[in-house]
Amino acid sequence: MVGRVHHSRFVVAQTWVMAERVQVRDLIPVEGNKLFGMVRRGSGSVVRWRRAQIVSWSAQAMDVPAIARIAFTSQDRVREVIYNFNSNSFESLDPKYAGGRPPKFTLPQRQQIKKVALSRPQDHRLPFSTWSLSKLAEFVVAEGVVDDISHEGLRLFSERRACRFK
Repeated sequence: MVGRVHHSRFVVAQTWVMAERVQVRDLIPVEGNKLFGMVRRGSGSVVRWRRAQIVSWSAQAMDVPAIARIAFTSQDRVREVIYNFNSNSFESLDPKYAGGRPPKFTLPQRQQIKKVALSRPQDHRLPFSTWSLSKLAEFVVAEGVVDDISHEGLRLFSERRACRFK
């Protein structure tokens, strides 16, 4: 589509390109039955079931904005699920968990955590002789070094920085 925009004495031609409609590829009957079976049963992973719903709505010719509204998600997320299904079929519906994204601490936060971890608890007027993961995590949060840190996150942090705990 070409439109004209008037700026004082100049006419500027602009070209608009409509985005391609995102829709799931044509499904063969076996795939359709498998997909609708996944949606009807709703057993197993909630993530898988939700992705199957999005794909099935698209297979029924529902557009992305409508799917996003009824799925209570973003249009970008709907497009991502459809693109992934078109590329990787049913494998794309399975969640791929990798333990979550580790929190991003700033360099000063990491330095402060390491400094505390390498210090003795008595240096901070604490009544114990060595740090445990739980005591260290509680201390760095109480001191305001970080807002929150899990014991597992602290364990991984300490492994990378050669700190040892009970």
